[in-house]
Amino acid sequence: MKKSSFKSGVHPFEGKAYSQDMKITELKPAEFMVFPMSQHIGAPAKPVVKVGDRVLKGMKIAEAASFISSPVYSSVSGMVKAIEECPMISGTPSLAITVENDFQDECLPGFGEPRNPDELSEEEIVKIISDSGIVGLGGAGFPTGVKLSPKNKDSIDYIIVNAAECEPYLTSDYRLLVERAGNILTGVSIVLRLFPNAKAVIAIEDNKPDAVKIFEEQCKGLDGISTMSLKTRYPQGGERRLIASVTGREINSHMLPADAGVVVINTATVYAVYNAVCNNIPLIKKVITITGDGVNTPCNVEAPLGVSFSYVMESCGGLKDTTVKLISGGPMMGMAMTGLDFPVIKTSSSVLAITSDDVEKMKTTACIHCGRCVGACPEKLVPQLMAAAAKAEDYERFETLNGMECIECGCCTYVCPAKRPLTQTFKLAKAAVRETKNAK
Repeated sequence: MKKSSFKSGVHPFEGKAYSQDMKITELKPAEFMVFPMSQHIGAPAKPVVKVGDRVLKGMKIAEAASFISSPVYSSVSGMVKAIEECPMISGTPSLAITVENDFQDECLPGFGEPRNPDELSEEEIVKIISDSGIVGLGGAGFPTGVKLSPKNKDSIDYIIVNAAECEPYLTSDYRLLVERAGNILTGVSIVLRLFPNAKAVIAIEDNKPDAVKIFEEQCKGLDGISTMSLKTRYPQGGERRLIASVTGREINSHMLPADAGVVVINTATVYAVYNAVCNNIPLIKKVITITGDGVNTPCNVEAPLGVSFSYVMESCGGLKDTTVKLISGGPMMGMAMTGLDFPVIKTSSSVLAITSDDVEKMKTTACIHCGRCVGACPEKLVPQLMAAAAKAEDYERFETLNGMECIECGCCTYVCPAKRPLTQTFKLAKAAVRETKNAK
């Protein structure tokens, strides 16, 4: 089935042609693997190993530190060499466990052993998902076990699999859809078992017609699972826009999707659920995209968590000498990288290498009051007024203008002819508002 999309948003250059036809390849682990404790929303994980300990592949090396937290597992066997802070792409350091790989690939007993999900209770399934360290792999990093345990479980009537992958250049979820459709459907059926009154919808943008066709065929005859093709428009994969496109329901920053009777789960997260429940494999690897005109060989690789991006890039043929900028994620919501010496973590999605940085060439001018930002905003906000309030540090007015509803998608910045850094301005303003409220 197909429903109309929202009317705002933008159509940036997709850039998916670089890697969309590149099948997923498995990347071998490196000599040293670094596992940060902060790979998710919530409290950092707490190490349960010490320097000198030998660990096995699939062994828990850090436990969840609170209800909103997630454990960390080793993707290799070897020796713990250090437990110290390491730099992260965000600029905020994290305590991390460094394991020296012994290349024996010795696994924890039971690792990889198949099990029948039909023989598990709902409680056992949720516990496996939580204990396996699975978090939202679309970038949010919220612990999946918590998401799948809402207080109003009987009121949930939609499970939406976010297979839109609307961020330009990224193709890792797309490759999972076309290469591992059966496994993803098994993961969906496992999640669906937890919600007795729900139906599942796999929502895919229509710029992926082969993926839509595959799932429409495979969903035939399945009870409670269907596919929906959505019009390609950024940010179609944003949680609020996706819920509205699929169900017609609207949520805001004061609501959770569960408040609207919906649970949204990303494609890669569903695949991780399948691996954990059916194969007894915790979250120790992630499919990521290496792409852009600055990459010698664009590709999609299944990388073991803890490997460095520099190692990944070398394994993919390296960067061109003309590369001028690296971005973690896509160009709309990604983050500029100061280098590649950072570990691949649960929420890693892509490295985008570009040879021409248009942003640096742009000259920012005063707002010309054209209103393009208003027309592009998927949350129906007025960015030009919000920016004026933020610049004046009038955060009370910023809130009155519903500035906290900004989803930081970048649409306003993208269409602004004055080249104003609107999204960055709103990020800083929202942080200031939260800081003020926390202080009070």
